[in-house]
Amino acid sequence: MHDDDDTFDRETDAFEAVVAGEGLEDRAFDAALRPRTLDELIGQERVREQLSLMLQAAVGRGSTPDHVLLSGPPGLGKTTIAMIISHQLSAPLRITSGPAIQHAGDLAAILSGINQGDVLFIDEIHRMSRPAEELLYMAMEDFRVDVIVGKGPGATAIPLEIPPFTVVGATTRAGLLPSPLRDRFGFTAQLDYYDTGELHRIVDRSSNLLSLEVTDEGGREIASRSRGTPRIANRLLRRVRDFAEVRAGGVIDETVARDALALYEVDDLGLDRLDRAVLNALCRSFGGGPVGASTLAVAVGEERETVEELAEPFLVRLGFLARTPRGRVATAAAWRHLGLPAPVGVEQLPLPDDPASGAP
Repeated sequence: MHDDDDTFDRETDAFEAVVAGEGLEDRAFDAALRPRTLDELIGQERVREQLSLMLQAAVGRGSTPDHVLLSGPPGLGKTTIAMIISHQLSAPLRITSGPAIQHAGDLAAILSGINQGDVLFIDEIHRMSRPAEELLYMAMEDFRVDVIVGKGPGATAIPLEIPPFTVVGATTRAGLLPSPLRDRFGFTAQLDYYDTGELHRIVDRSSNLLSLEVTDEGGREIASRSRGTPRIANRLLRRVRDFAEVRAGGVIDETVARDALALYEVDDLGLDRLDRAVLNALCRSFGGGPVGASTLAVAVGEERETVEELAEPFLVRLGFLARTPRGRVATAAAWRHLGLPAPVGVEQLPLPDDPASGAP
């Protein structure tokens, strides 16, 4: 183990510096808000307790903890937990991603620089190439890899011994991981969506760290529209902060939060412009469906992958949209949310009480 908080800070900064699509201010904002320990992490109580026991036991034995697999939708804290694991072990964190490891040699180059007790974080681990996965199997289990030099009959396998280390893998699609890889993780955690109360605590913590004046009602208003996701809660807080500083003297109360989120087209249930465009197209243009995903994407002017990955999961979670063998279908709750009369025969589903809870 290594006692070096500066290493954690440098690795955190390096990761933040490559976050795609975010400005320098937003990256600094996110970096300032990341919890540093499991005690600071809000929500995910079951995962926190399990991880705490595993890490404390490993530190007590003076051994390297088991490999950890974190799965769940984007924005729930997988990267943050990986950083916390590194910090609590006082071990350097080495960061890479599945798409960056397309050849076995890419992984071998990373593993050759591993030191005793290091934490290797592989984001989107399900997107690694198959040859790299097979090399990772051996590294995780036997702490060695065979590096092939040359090609054909003259190829030579050179064994490379690796000091014990911990792999932390993160995935949004655990079902795409092959069984041999999943089986090599000693601890698997499924992260759940946050409820409004937990998100409210996150907004309060973030606003305190940033010295923002947010009333209890204002914080709850932001939390209730955050789709059960801390990353979205902090993103909405940034936008509401901008609105409050320019138009409301910097104070975020319920009215300011509502006005700001209305300006940014986030409604009472957390639906944004894309979500409502999908529902409007489905109900107004296609009579509630069924309609194919590609046709629906063309109707809203987006790529199919954008609709399937950004809009559909939340709409399904709310009970507004159903996926059927014939295509996407709007539920009665979706019609009512748009203020439209539902067609005869559509099942009368109630509107969700708490969209952040994940229950339809």
